[in-house]
Amino acid sequence: MPLPRLLVIEGNSPETLAEHLTAGGTPAHKGYSDLLRELLPGARVDHAMPGDVAAVLPEGEQLLVYDGVAITGSSLHVYNGGPAVTRQIELVRAFLDAGTPVFGSCWGLQILTVAAGGTVRKNPKGRELGFGRSIRLTESGRKHPMYIGKPEIFNAPTVHLDEVETLAPGMTVLATNAVSDVQSAEIRRNGTIAWGVQYHPEYPLRELAAISRRIGARLIDEGFFLNTDDIKTYSADLETLDRDPDCKRLAWRFGISKNVLDKKLRTSEVANWIEYQVLPTRVKRSRG
Repeated sequence: MPLPRLLVIEGNSPETLAEHLTAGGTPAHKGYSDLLRELLPGARVDHAMPGDVAAVLPEGEQLLVYDGVAITGSSLHVYNGGPAVTRQIELVRAFLDAGTPVFGSCWGLQILTVAAGGTVRKNPKGRELGFGRSIRLTESGRKHPMYIGKPEIFNAPTVHLDEVETLAPGMTVLATNAVSDVQSAEIRRNGTIAWGVQYHPEYPLRELAAISRRIGARLIDEGFFLNTDDIKTYSADLETLDRDPDCKRLAWRFGISKNVLDKKLRTSEVANWIEYQVLPTRVKRSRG
């Protein structure tokens, strides 16, 4: 019996990945791959780089070797177009047409939406940074397997400027908050089920710190920070809390609790995707 095989689609360009490393971060596809291996021990996890226009991507029969596909976040914007964007839309659409379960975080939700026929825009309310607050499950979300074990109202790591504007056919909103009407959704296309969230269940807090350093100038312009020293303090506090999630002082300061600080609870959407989408697909394909 073949071992589980997953694919992580890196949403960023090579340039952004290099900037993120310089800021002390981990490449998004590596962080996601490490989490998937932790949640599904023994799994082989590959990655694809459609944001690199020179990279070779899976196609044809190669699409069928994967039991599931996860899509990372990205600094790209769907509405800007270009090969780095269109290659991702086409690849995700191909996996949906192949019947492979897909899970998308942030940019991943946006790419899934466009691949299935919806639209994405710059959020008129501005950026959501640090933690998505008071994310509330809809009636559909409360009954959905992605949210088994999750509170009805929760916070989650997040950083995004864009949001879903119009739903794709077969798309059901599962969670919402005051910043974005679509904080998560299920998408059904040609019998394939995909799950997407606008936040980042896969992110440890140190990644939020690295992103804040990487895009710091923009965050100052947008009014989130006064200056670079302000960013350094914020990032250092996030990294301290990442190392010591029991630090009451910083947890209180950031206004977060167990649903962010407990890794099992924070990543439960991804774990549930493996349990209720990836593993059943392996059985259907006589690989489980």
